[in-house]
Amino acid sequence: MKSRLAIIIPCYNEELVLKSTVDTLIKVLDDIIAKEKITSDSYIYLVDDGSKDSTWNIIEDLHNTYGERIKGTKFIRNYGNQKALIAGLLSVNEIGCDCVVSIDADLQQDENAIEVFVDEFHKGADIVSGIRNDRKTDSFFKKYTALCFYKLMNILGVKIPPNHSDFRLVSKRGLDILSKYEEEGLFLRGFFHEIGLKTSYVHFNVKPRALGSSKFNFFSLTSLALNGITAFSIVPLRIIAACGVITMLGSFLLALEVIAEKYLFHSTPSGFATLVILLAFFGGLQIFCLGIIGEYLGQIFNEVKARPRYIKDIELF
Repeated sequence: MKSRLAIIIPCYNEELVLKSTVDTLIKVLDDIIAKEKITSDSYIYLVDDGSKDSTWNIIEDLHNTYGERIKGTKFIRNYGNQKALIAGLLSVNEIGCDCVVSIDADLQQDENAIEVFVDEFHKGADIVSGIRNDRKTDSFFKKYTALCFYKLMNILGVKIPPNHSDFRLVSKRGLDILSKYEEEGLFLRGFFHEIGLKTSYVHFNVKPRALGSSKFNFFSLTSLALNGITAFSIVPLRIIAACGVITMLGSFLLALEVIAEKYLFHSTPSGFATLVILLAFFGGLQIFCLGIIGEYLGQIFNEVKARPRYIKDIELF
């Protein structure tokens, strides 16, 4: 059974690696085509997420070199990795494919796992998720904050496997479901686990980045994590409500203790330092809770405006 495969690559300032990445993936496609697992009209779709370097010029050169095997689009500005991925997924669904694999432009993810993804798809999986074997290529900070994020997401009810990435295969059926979701802040790692399609997992090794540097920094990763939490779980809001109830009960018990000391033991309760500490603690807790509520209000604010996720500037087919 042959399937038409699309490979999407979000690109932001990737002039140093893009050509070698595409050349490598063309060879991967040719090998899988030779094994008669995918059709000869399988292709690569590149999304230029508002790059400021010569990324788009390289995409145009690759399109001229490889013809219809290289397609792509250019955003008018930078919208972020998740929206570039969504644009790629929805675009290849319109162009036509049986399944699509998303992979990073730096090709740190093992491109040879793509054939395994296709094999799992042919066995009946609608979603094939790539799972990193380890995080040796990450810094100490990034490694442990990522692990904390996945544990937190699971505690909050979003069952995402640890070391899961956006290196995955999605079937045409999965793409059709995605097209029905119009959320502005859609978090793909949570979405593809939430919809309930048959999912398979493939483990892969991560290679060191050959050239350039990662476009994810602390702030973008924090934004991605907050978006993932607020988009798929209301548990933090329930925790705030529980904290409010516990605080109210604690205050009630403290009031009883003060009354007992004054009227039963005829002594004025002391503890100015304790009072200051409690005020500081609960003041900080209130600000923290307001911050969480603010994140949810921000999500609502972004959704009700109903602005487009992204605006395309140029497309190549």
